[in-house]
Amino acid sequence: MVITRRLTYKNSIFAQTLKRKAKLMLDINFNHTLDIQLRFSDIDKFGHVNNAAYFTYYDLGKTEYFSEAYPQVNWEKEGIVVAHINVDFIQPIFASDSIAVQTAVTEIGEKSFQLYQQVIDTKTQEIKCVCRSTMVGFDLKNQQSVPLSESCKKSLCDFEGRDLRRRKNEE
Repeated sequence: MVITRRLTYKNSIFAQTLKRKAKLMLDINFNHTLDIQLRFSDIDKFGHVNNAAYFTYYDLGKTEYFSEAYPQVNWEKEGIVVAHINVDFIQPIFASDSIAVQTAVTEIGEKSFQLYQQVIDTKTQEIKCVCRSTMVGFDLKNQQSVPLSESCKKSLCDFEGRDLRRRKNEE
């Protein structure tokens, strides 16, 4: 006789690891929060938000973040692109949930910066999903990475309320 134990999501080692990562996000001061309206098309046949929809939420959060943190940018001359993105899905979002995406820059280098985002339940403050992106300055005409402008670095530091620039020996 073979005895198997059915693992539930909440008790799995994977779920516990994701919850630890979510707790690390609590140390980040999120100065930008955007309420998200769930759409009928976001919900899959299992009754929760499809994983692909989260990327749309993160894009909305980035767009609004930059419009507030760096309003003077000329997007026709100065590009910022996603070079790397890492997402951990912590808990499912259901159609009845009220959610928001929070966004913060945590570190700025010469050509790139780290952007952290999380989707939270606005009623319970539970973290549903976390995202870390590496954003890179980009020359739209020559299609290559370029150093971030000083005005970009300053605007992001001012918005976050502290100097986030890495020192030369840290890069």
